[in-house]
Amino acid sequence: MSRTQHIIPSGIIFAVGCWIAWISYTQQPAEAFLFPRLISTVFVVLAGWTFGKALMGLSRVGTGVSRTMIINLAPGLVVALIYIFWAAKTFGFYTATTVAFFILLSLYDPAPHNEARSWIKRVLITAGFIAVMYGLFAMLLKVYTPREILF
Repeated sequence: MSRTQHIIPSGIIFAVGCWIAWISYTQQPAEAFLFPRLISTVFVVLAGWTFGKALMGLSRVGTGVSRTMIINLAPGLVVALIYIFWAAKTFGFYTATTVAFFILLSLYDPAPHNEARSWIKRVLITAGFIAVMYGLFAMLLKVYTPREILF
């Protein structure tokens, strides 16, 4: 196994983590970004640790990222990028999160797509997830979320 199969993915994740941390530390008002700063700092530390291990050749877990794995992850990555760069600001955090989560659940849920029961299950899981997210972010942590068309 080539070391680059560990170095490249961990390096990309570390770079993305640094970018997210930089954004969270440069936004105002500072109080609204306390939670994202905490999470992004932990993310950068863990990603940096993983990247450092990969650079030193100490990553011995897994076989790297295969072509099949990339093909399986690509639809989710596309949905995530659309969500991050466009949907959350355009539709609002909770609306965009509901749609993105439902799409991801539909893409990766192994339950049959031709049965009403599996679609009802997906809708209920999505509703439960959004209820938890709302309770966590809006009620408990009082985190600023993008608000636009639909809350």
